[in-house]
Amino acid sequence: MTAGDDARYMALALSLGRRGLGHVWPNPAVGCVLVREGRIVGRGTTQTGGRPHAERVALAQAGPAARGATAYVTLEPCAHHGQTPPCADAMVEAGVVRVVTALEDPDPRVSGGGHSRLRAAGVQVETGLCAATAERDQAGFLLRVTRGRPFVTLKLATSFDGRIATATGESRWITGPAARRQVHALRLCHDAVLIGGGTARADDPMLDVRDFGAVRQPVRVVAARQLALNTDGRLARTAGTQPLWLVHGNRAGDLRGGSAATWEALGARLFPVPVGPGGQLAPAELLGALAEAGLTRVFCEGGGALAASLLQAGLVDRLVGFTAGLALGAEGQPALGALGLDTLAEAPRFRLSEARPVGGDVMHVWDRA
Repeated sequence: MTAGDDARYMALALSLGRRGLGHVWPNPAVGCVLVREGRIVGRGTTQTGGRPHAERVALAQAGPAARGATAYVTLEPCAHHGQTPPCADAMVEAGVVRVVTALEDPDPRVSGGGHSRLRAAGVQVETGLCAATAERDQAGFLLRVTRGRPFVTLKLATSFDGRIATATGESRWITGPAARRQVHALRLCHDAVLIGGGTARADDPMLDVRDFGAVRQPVRVVAARQLALNTDGRLARTAGTQPLWLVHGNRAGDLRGGSAATWEALGARLFPVPVGPGGQLAPAELLGALAEAGLTRVFCEGGGALAASLLQAGLVDRLVGFTAGLALGAEGQPALGALGLDTLAEAPRFRLSEARPVGGDVMHVWDRA
């Protein structure tokens, strides 16, 4: 097998792994390709809900053809007993003779153990192929394991001059239908959609994925310190059938009356977190609670105060902007709340990764510098 062949098969495994983004949390979205004598005999991606793992899907597809094969896996095969035995053991039992991985798994339950099991069984192991691409794909899983928080994408759909609504609050629609469909595609590859309480009250959103067929819907998360939310709105009406998580303050007096019991009766899951000195929910603790509950990738759609608090805390990993060709002027509502900046050096910086037209608008993607 040449280095070019190895890179080509790993690229295929990476593309298979991306299919699981948003659907497999708290597990990583892994891809696996089995190759024997220059022929692909098995392909797998981690299945919805995180089981079975990509390696087992590929091995099942290959059957006896896995004996003597090379496996290309985007993350180190697991070495611990969970709902199923370790994937490293399954590869040994299937007769795989060479395993090429992109990354070592930092999960303490694995952390080199999968590679060690394979080597101990006489399997040739090589790691680090396409590692930079794999790290980008696995950023949510890696952050959850190593830093206790999910990967955060902040989406802003604005006018040319950075406004999200007119002075009277009119905002539908600043961007066109193609941009709105792209937003649904982005929701689809994240575990959860996050908004602030003000946005929930003003827009009465569903925060679901539409027009993509029968898909696993993201968790809907609302950060509302006092749970001052409409119990007759669309989120409330669907809390029992589509996951709704509410993050609120944990101090005495943060909640209004019996709001917690009301929302729990509707089917929502509640997460109390500390409140920061400015009266906002502490952003690091907010994300920490979501990570502890299993989330690896969160898609934040505002509002301005929540977005600003995440940016101030350095907790936004990617910005996705949709800019429309209209201007609303200084009286329009800004996309972000106050950041308290005195100098440009204090402003959070991002690196442009992508820019392209989407319908009549422009989509631009920025990653943390």
